[in-house]
Amino acid sequence: MSFRQGLGSLLRPEDSVLVLIDHQPYQLANLNSHDPQAVVNNTTALAKAAKVFGVPTILTSVIAGRGGLIFKHITDVFPDQKVIDRTFINTWEDKAVVDAVKATGRKQLVIAGLWTEVCVAMPAIQAAGEGWDVTVITDASGGTSVEAHEVAIQRMIGAGINMMTWLALAAEWQRDWARLKTAGPLTQVMIDHVGGSGVAYLWEQQLLNTPVPNEQSAGI
Repeated sequence: MSFRQGLGSLLRPEDSVLVLIDHQPYQLANLNSHDPQAVVNNTTALAKAAKVFGVPTILTSVIAGRGGLIFKHITDVFPDQKVIDRTFINTWEDKAVVDAVKATGRKQLVIAGLWTEVCVAMPAIQAAGEGWDVTVITDASGGTSVEAHEVAIQRMIGAGINMMTWLALAAEWQRDWARLKTAGPLTQVMIDHVGGSGVAYLWEQQLLNTPVPNEQSAGI
């Protein structure tokens, strides 16, 4: 196993490609490692962050006719994008998906999906073995149990795969708040999806725009 070290090991938007796998009703119905609402929120935030940074995003489902369509929250972020529907459980055995990833010319492969122990672990391990720099977004993924999710993470770490949460990834893509082109749109994603931090930011803006009371304004 090789260790990720140095500035060059951090993820960069210009080198990243995101694959969202099987965020579908069937999988969500037996999601027991996380609050389902949180996973939907986090995955939507991840999709929006990818759009902010211009990161190519591949959407894929498995037998959608029976398992259901990918969550509308996600497809609404990419309304013109065709979802690749598969029969392969292992996404990385589906030529259409792999060809779409390769067509981006990028080597930092970011994956999230349902379930972690099946639809995330298999393609992540295969792709890593084929030389891709693979990162799994753990809070936009989930398993059939806490144990299943955690064991899958341990298995993937053993295969040299990097683990992150969606907000950590977004911060790594941003890297510098002086990058104003993405700073504003990313802040809006945080307002919409980061709960307390989003509320605190709005409160800060309110305070900055509230005049300090003086004797005259107080009617004294």
